[in-house]
Amino acid sequence: MKRRVGIAGVRCGMTLNNAAQAVSFLVWLNQQFPHDPAVLYLSTHVYSDLSVRASNELLATAPGSAEVHELNAEAQETMGKWKEAADEYRAVLAKNPNMPGMHYRLGRLLLSQPDPPQSVKDDAKKEFEEELKVDPSNAGAEFVLGELARQNEQWPDAIAHFSRAVKLDAGFVDAYIGLGRSYLGADKFVDAVPPLETAEKLQPDNLVVHFHLATAYRRAGRKADADREMAAQRQVSDKAQKTADEVKKQITGGEVDKP
Repeated sequence: MKRRVGIAGVRCGMTLNNAAQAVSFLVWLNQQFPHDPAVLYLSTHVYSDLSVRASNELLATAPGSAEVHELNAEAQETMGKWKEAADEYRAVLAKNPNMPGMHYRLGRLLLSQPDPPQSVKDDAKKEFEEELKVDPSNAGAEFVLGELARQNEQWPDAIAHFSRAVKLDAGFVDAYIGLGRSYLGADKFVDAVPPLETAEKLQPDNLVVHFHLATAYRRAGRKADADREMAAQRQVSDKAQKTADEVKKQITGGEVDKP
């Protein structure tokens, strides 16, 4: 009965276009009935509907605003219309050159294109550098600059960018991995170990981490540690395969074919 009343309250709020009441009931439902399929289903539709209503109101009240251009850019990006999305992000920057996140999004968009040529990568690099001028605390921009440098085997630059990224975000696993890989590329095997060990603590089931940490241990002359990491990698791989088999079995309702 409590759940039925809560769901009715959400629907009344949405019918009356009272978002505050609808969300209030929805929050209460999720607290009282966590993981309930009906509540989660309702939450999905309500939040989606509220998103559409808010975007329509934004378009109606401020059609020429930077926020509208940003919303259009996100929509174009979702549809894979790279040029149109880039134009919209540039329109945002034309209105507000110091808006945090815009240079980062534009740079990310440029790199999202299928097989971008080097000239596009260079343009993206400039955008990430501009982002750091606007927002020096953007760990994502430091990370991507590190990745671009690593791909070009520019080890000192890669190490510098990844090091700043992990200082800005202590939980940035990919940045720790990138830092470790860059040290490996620079033949600084001992230095590669600490960031990879940190990545392993943050994500103990990450196969990539175990592989690169095993490589770092072996090249640093720590054979026993390298063997332990390879064993851990096999365990994680077996666990992942077992989980995948269980999911497939639940979906198909039958036995899983063994390779």
